[in-house]
Amino acid sequence: MLIAFYLFGFVAVLSTILVIVNPNPVHGLMYLVASLLAVACVFYTLGAPFAAALEVIVYAGAIMVLFVFVVMMLNVGEVITQIEQSWLKPSVWVGPGILCALLLFPLMRLMLGGEMTPAGGTEVGPKAVGVSLYGPYLLAVELASMMLTAGLVAAYHLGKQD
Repeated sequence: MLIAFYLFGFVAVLSTILVIVNPNPVHGLMYLVASLLAVACVFYTLGAPFAAALEVIVYAGAIMVLFVFVVMMLNVGEVITQIEQSWLKPSVWVGPGILCALLLFPLMRLMLGGEMTPAGGTEVGPKAVGVSLYGPYLLAVELASMMLTAGLVAAYHLGKQD
């Protein structure tokens, strides 16, 4: 379990670095999906399967759809359609695909092998997550939601045509 934890952490750090240094926004988003999946695997190895599922559903799913929508909204024009066609080439998917494959095999081995001793010691269930989010961390959760809303409004105003 500890080896899988370090492998997942390495993939998360590597894909996050690739998000930062990649000049193409769509490629960066693909590496961000790989990073979010790696963080979900880290949660899983630490004994928080509920947090891992939320990471995949909320961040790698819903938030990434929002990011892709914002990127598509900001790239308006006829020349951009030719650029978007170049994003569909298979070479674009190789890097994130390799990183996701690195995540898949150890995770499947952990899930199917029955070795589920959390690296963090104890398993964290949905009730503990809810008590933490709506207890001492309520202000932080509300501030994060306001920041996400402000970012969405700012992206709309940046992409609006004058």
